[in-house]
Amino acid sequence: MSMRELVVLGTASQAPTRVRNHNGYVLRWDNEVILFDPGEGSQRQLLHTTVTATDLTRICVTHFHGDHCLGLPGTIQRLSLDRVSRPVAVHFPAGGAEYFARLRHASSYHETAELNVQPIMADGQRVVVRSGTLEARRLRHPIETYGYRLIEPDGCRMLPERLAAYGIAGPAVGELQRTGHLDTGGRRVTRDEVSVPRPGQRFAFVMDTGLCDEVYALAEQADLLVIESTFLESEAALAADVGHLTAAQAARVASESGVRRLVLTHFSQRYGDAARFADEAREHFGGDLVIAQDLMTVPVPPRRVPSAG
Repeated sequence: MSMRELVVLGTASQAPTRVRNHNGYVLRWDNEVILFDPGEGSQRQLLHTTVTATDLTRICVTHFHGDHCLGLPGTIQRLSLDRVSRPVAVHFPAGGAEYFARLRHASSYHETAELNVQPIMADGQRVVVRSGTLEARRLRHPIETYGYRLIEPDGCRMLPERLAAYGIAGPAVGELQRTGHLDTGGRRVTRDEVSVPRPGQRFAFVMDTGLCDEVYALAEQADLLVIESTFLESEAALAADVGHLTAAQAARVASESGVRRLVLTHFSQRYGDAARFADEAREHFGGDLVIAQDLMTVPVPPRRVPSAG
């Protein structure tokens, strides 16, 4: 059975707090298990979840500020310690290759795991993954930073009652799906006659950035958007100066981009009460809002099911 959900390892920004670990997020998406931005302590946080290093298929780093990457050494070494047999892909800004190399070999260990290192070289770069396409977009931050989105291709949902009406069953259904048509009962039945469109799902991950077009591009029609909201609107000027978003800005992005479920995270240590982020965001976003907490699990919303018409 496929599973699509986000596991939150940490929700702090620059400095962890007593209740917030540094950043860290795992996306379970069918047969992909992607670790995003492992901050310090991510390896230990994994122990409090049902995810293990052995499960990981891919690691994505948005940029090389410490709260987004200092968990890499422990995570990478754990892959070797657990003797993970499959290659694990790693994506990060190409301009930070030296930082990645230092983190990968931050201490002595016996490296047995195979890392498939695939740096992000340019805005809009795409990587084909087993569940669709992983796309990176350049964000607005003092150092090279990319956000990511996972795009599942559109498909179709076969309608049993229409298949039955044409007497199509068993292996013939698969043939019809593959070829787009089937000759049966003296006529040609097309796939469109016995199906409805099934829009692919989308996941977006937006960390440290000022407001820019690429934020909207990543968020567009996302079923689940994970986005930083480091500051409240009272610190909007500071947020703009240091390349961050406020809760209000993140919520407006989600509202204008047709996001179904919005997850706010990456909170500054200056705020003790996360409810303030919810209050501010709800003024601009009327959809499904989640204020991330360490070790929570957030399901991807169920797939939209179009009407048969």
